[in-house]
Amino acid sequence: MISNKKILTVSDLNREIKYLLEDNFPFIWVTGEISNFSKPTSGHFYFTLKDSRSMVSSVMFRGQNRNLKFLPENGMSVTGFGRVSLYEPRGAYQIIFEYLEPKGIGSLQVAFEQLKIKLEEEGFFKKEFKKKLPSLPKRVAIITSPTGSVVHDLINIISRRFFNVGIDILKVKVQGDDAVPEIVKAIKFADLTKPDAIIIARGGGSIEDLAPFNSEKIARVVFDAKTPVISAIGHETDFTILDFVADLRAETPSAAAELLFPEKDQLISEIRGLKSRLTLSMDKILSGKKTESEKLIKRLKSPGRRVSDQRLRLDDLSIRIVRNCTKKVQRQKETLLNIIKQLYRNNPSNYIEKEGDRLKLSKKRITIGFDNILKEKKSDLSKLLARLENLNPLSVLERGYSITRTVPGKKVIGSIGNITEGQNVEVLVSDGTLNCKVEGKK
Repeated sequence: MISNKKILTVSDLNREIKYLLEDNFPFIWVTGEISNFSKPTSGHFYFTLKDSRSMVSSVMFRGQNRNLKFLPENGMSVTGFGRVSLYEPRGAYQIIFEYLEPKGIGSLQVAFEQLKIKLEEEGFFKKEFKKKLPSLPKRVAIITSPTGSVVHDLINIISRRFFNVGIDILKVKVQGDDAVPEIVKAIKFADLTKPDAIIIARGGGSIEDLAPFNSEKIARVVFDAKTPVISAIGHETDFTILDFVADLRAETPSAAAELLFPEKDQLISEIRGLKSRLTLSMDKILSGKKTESEKLIKRLKSPGRRVSDQRLRLDDLSIRIVRNCTKKVQRQKETLLNIIKQLYRNNPSNYIEKEGDRLKLSKKRITIGFDNILKEKKSDLSKLLARLENLNPLSVLERGYSITRTVPGKKVIGSIGNITEGQNVEVLVSDGTLNCKVEGKK
């Protein structure tokens, strides 16, 4: 009975079912939610696609998934195009997807959000990594398309605002699959040439048009650049990954030029105004200092005058010392004469002897007092002479200094601004004068 039946092996059965599935479901569109997503070292995507009642195993091989603009995640609703097949070793059927896209939102927008979160977690958007823009750039590199109005607008605005700045134009594609490697290469080259800033610019467009500027490769090369980078992509409402990574985001390419370059004529006008205010302030300060200096000069006596005053005082003290001493001696002399007269008149021997002793004692006291007065006056005189010596300009010369005066005129030279090259001068030293001629100034 059995011999009349066709008996299939398990492999034969799975093969027949595989052919049946592939013939009846060559290519289909399927929608569902991703779960159990994995990406092994082979690079293939393995996941389960499910809805509220069923699930099916799914795979997307590396050759197809490398073209995706986003990375599938668990819980993501997708719509895909693929074919039904059977994995013979396990007897399990699966869908082999050729294309996937997020359901309800474009793949480019999903890729944008995913990359934004990834780079933000790595710190690419932190303020402490933003480079400071130069205040007065001398040279700027512009990376943009050679066609269109963007490059012409940038050149016109920069030339008008700061006419003598150097502008390097690096022409690249700003749309399409070839744009990313060209922009990356241009950024690296511009950074090597060390301009003051780099502007990456293009006009507005759809998210598909701006897709190159949402590239992770461009984001990383901008982050690693040593030169400050300005993002000037699209219009005010357009945002790209480059805008977040760049050191400054400009709403438009024209705004980038205006942010980077001040108006030179306005700066010159402001500088002239500041110079005028500074000159007036300095003139006012110098005038006040001059008035203050003149007052101090009037209060300050010259050394020569002070020496003359001290000499007069010394002479006056000397005269007073001599006069006082003379008067005191005269009084003692008169006292002595009166005593002598009294002695001659009375002539008692004991009185003479007593008065003689008194006279000797008085003489001794007079001598001691006179010596003390002389010592005191000599001490005062020495102090006055020492003060005079300190005030004497000649004592300064003896310590190795000199005084330079004009010839003729004998005016003391206190600054190199008061003398000219080739002028004759007189140099006073401690033991004489030197006649010299100025050969140069420093």
